[in-house]
Amino acid sequence: MDKYYIDPSKNGQDWNGVRDNYEDKLGSKPSDEKTMQLATEMIKSLGDKYSRVLDRKSYAQIQKFDLIGVGATLMPDGNKKLIVGAPPIPGSAAEEVGLQVGDFIDAVNGISTDGRTAFDIIDQIGENPNAKEIAMTVRTQGANDLPGEGTIRDVTMQRQFAEVKNPISFKITERRDDGTTVGYIRISEFNSLVKPSLEAAIKALEDDGANAFVLDLRSNPGGAFQSAVEIAGLFMKDKVATSVVDSNQVELPFRTPSDKMIVPQSDPVAIWIDGGSASATEVLAGALHDQCRAVVMGSQSFGKGLIQAVYGLKNGSGLVLTVARYVTPAGTDIQGVGIDPDITGKSVPGNLMNLVMSTDTSRVDFNDIKERLSPSMCQVPGQ
Repeated sequence: MDKYYIDPSKNGQDWNGVRDNYEDKLGSKPSDEKTMQLATEMIKSLGDKYSRVLDRKSYAQIQKFDLIGVGATLMPDGNKKLIVGAPPIPGSAAEEVGLQVGDFIDAVNGISTDGRTAFDIIDQIGENPNAKEIAMTVRTQGANDLPGEGTIRDVTMQRQFAEVKNPISFKITERRDDGTTVGYIRISEFNSLVKPSLEAAIKALEDDGANAFVLDLRSNPGGAFQSAVEIAGLFMKDKVATSVVDSNQVELPFRTPSDKMIVPQSDPVAIWIDGGSASATEVLAGALHDQCRAVVMGSQSFGKGLIQAVYGLKNGSGLVLTVARYVTPAGTDIQGVGIDPDITGKSVPGNLMNLVMSTDTSRVDFNDIKERLSPSMCQVPGQ
């Protein structure tokens, strides 16, 4: 893994070596086709199946994971100031208002971005996930401007999620004689709508009496990493959901919010996974499992423990590059291994005629799950 596990923002030696091998091949006036061909070869030389070059159509399609919803990629510059890090998506709200690469974002919805990351901005926006628009204070720094100077303007952009499908389906599957009412929730992917849609589903199930939950994450390929952390916050407060480890082996913990939990601690949670459960799905499953908040059931997950950053390129195409890995709260690196379920066998139903996921929760023993999650049986990391 080390040969492609790099951080281009740090200008590491590995990245410089790969870049230099191809830069001379471009020539003085390379065509767009030649540039894309060499870029693809360069990324393939890293040996990482997850790093890849996207054509314009594929780059536009991946924006369903854009949690901000305006087609702009925000990232820190060398001084940790938030800037527009890539050309806006063609036809997006960000392009319509004229955002450009290198523009500084001084404020979002009237709140200063000083000392804040793109993840912090996503958390802020998540406080009002159904907002139709977002306002930004943009500063364009000219060649003769000193640091902190520039032309300042306020822009308001319409958030665009029209083509993103709701990834959540849910229902009450059982009302048991012992008083257990089972709320079943299927999450098909972690796109830009997953958090508000899941929150609405949980509240609807609770209003209908749900006091035990099954999260069906089978064949969920993942999506936005931050969405998994936010969702974990609906089930537990101020807990480490995962830790990101960069190319210098610096570990950065991501904690759940302290005020977003809506599922009572007393409500048992079962998570269903299989070999198609990957990426952000494994972040969520690992977070709730290691923090003794859920029992994992089914079969071993896919085992994708790497994190990709998405960069826009000047010609409208994109680059997906592996920049970090994550570990679960207990320190487990699941890359190439996956998450082992606590309970295997027939407790999780199979597919109906290999086409539709069964929602039969009748074989989930919630008394057993409560026991497994009790302090006497489950040890939270660091306690």
